[in-house]
Amino acid sequence: MIRFRFTTNALDLRLALLLLVVTMGVGTVGLMLIEGYTLIDAFYMSVITISTVGFGEVQPLSDAGRLFVSALVVFNIGIVAYVLAAFSYYVIDGKLFETMQYNRIQSKIEKMKGHTIVCGYGKYGREIVSHLRLHDHPYVIVELNKEKLSDLIEEDEDSLYVIDDATHDDALFAAGIERASSLITALNDDSDNLFIVLSSKDLNPTLRIVSRAKELRGRQKMIKAGASHVIMPEQIGGFYMATLISKPGAVEFFSFITNELSADIGFEELTYDQLPAKYRGKPILDLNLRSTTGVNIIGHRLQGGKYQVNPGPDTVLAPEGSFIVVGNPKQLDDFRRLFDLPA
Repeated sequence: MIRFRFTTNALDLRLALLLLVVTMGVGTVGLMLIEGYTLIDAFYMSVITISTVGFGEVQPLSDAGRLFVSALVVFNIGIVAYVLAAFSYYVIDGKLFETMQYNRIQSKIEKMKGHTIVCGYGKYGREIVSHLRLHDHPYVIVELNKEKLSDLIEEDEDSLYVIDDATHDDALFAAGIERASSLITALNDDSDNLFIVLSSKDLNPTLRIVSRAKELRGRQKMIKAGASHVIMPEQIGGFYMATLISKPGAVEFFSFITNELSADIGFEELTYDQLPAKYRGKPILDLNLRSTTGVNIIGHRLQGGKYQVNPGPDTVLAPEGSFIVVGNPKQLDDFRRLFDLPA
């Protein structure tokens, strides 16, 4: 269940509607018992009494009936005022429309499966979401500060998000963690990221988790806690800048081929689980990827997370391993079709 955290306010629309229904019920039943009205007449009298419209009585009231109606009018002055105030508050302050938006988003998230949860929509979260949108990958953002999402909501009304603290299990359940395939936590605080890794792994043991870390000790703890990958942006940035001095050509080429907006080169990963049965156990030479699709295998991920660069033609993909391939957009599309991979 998605939990939006509204500001606490004494005006509760549901309570106002409940009070209105109860008092109409009391008025209807009371008039039926005291005056012997039919259900329709008693209900009509209750409505015009509560609304104070001033229409005439259905039939003359007895003394007991007059006392009852008088008490009903006095009692309902406060209830009607409360109902009008609550309704005005929800409409004027936008709470009614916010609740409708919340229900719409909740309905969509509950139907999602295999999506990515992005915890935090800061400078890194924006880049992550931008990349996921570029590849049409389903995602749900968990962000406590809704103002950070204003630009995204204005740009894409179909964006799915949960306004809550990502360290709360309720927020992760609201984002559909039990049905998600991966989670990225990019908060500024290492302890918060660590807490999210621990909670996420407990809620969904099969989840692939990528976390941001500032400190090396934080990175080590997150890996022990169950994170699949831990990224240290400052370390990567420092390495990148230093390498631009020692090997500028290599770095510039890598920057070019990883810039999807300007380069005509891309990467794809083929895991053992994605390999059709007829291809399993065959060496790279017999896969004929170069001749059938044009892609090249440039990396082989081994069991345990180690990599082999430019694997030889006799290399066979083993369980828990994967091949990294490179090619232009058309070649990669042919490669995905060959193995029925998602775009």
